[in-house]
Amino acid sequence: MKLGIIGSGNIGGSIGKWASKFGYEVTFSARNIKHAEEAAKEAGNNSKYGNSHNAVSSADLVLLAVPYPAVKDVLKEIGPELRGKILIDATNPLNQDYSGLSIGFTTSAAEEIQKMVPEAKVVKAFNSVFSSIYESQHSELSGKKIAVFYAGDDSSAKAKTAELITKLGFEAVDAGGLQSARTIEPLAMLNITLGYAQGHGTNIGFSFLH
Repeated sequence: MKLGIIGSGNIGGSIGKWASKFGYEVTFSARNIKHAEEAAKEAGNNSKYGNSHNAVSSADLVLLAVPYPAVKDVLKEIGPELRGKILIDATNPLNQDYSGLSIGFTTSAAEEIQKMVPEAKVVKAFNSVFSSIYESQHSELSGKKIAVFYAGDDSSAKAKTAELITKLGFEAVDAGGLQSARTIEPLAMLNITLGYAQGHGTNIGFSFLH
């Protein structure tokens, strides 16, 4: 399975490095090509780096992990190449001071992204876990798996996203159609509030008990 990373920062870089250990052929890209190169070298396992077109062109899965304000410009650049591709949206539409979300209630970042690239298969995932968890490559806390909630309208795209989630050791929790991103994104805001405003730090996560 080939994984293209758009944005090789804390989220994209960490997930890409981790996925490479499980047999994913990872191509990193970033606005600063040096960041992509560094991520590929750290990942090893025949990982590659290049521009966003390189990351998307041969990928089975594309992970979008850039700041939400940059999404529109990024998708303008690579939009045509995303036709028929699975696009995993790991973004959060935070406002400028990170005190809340800039959109919500009647839409979500994932739904807006789907509108921008209507021929892609958008799945919301990986946005409600701190990057430090991905960097640590530990998917459990206190003996329980951290839950990664995902949502999308295409069943095959969701299945391949869930496969990536479970290979990393998380519990993949199907939250339904892409509209459910409207609830997953506020969950990420709660995580940020608990971690920073409430002082619990970033070594935290949600679990799904059932």
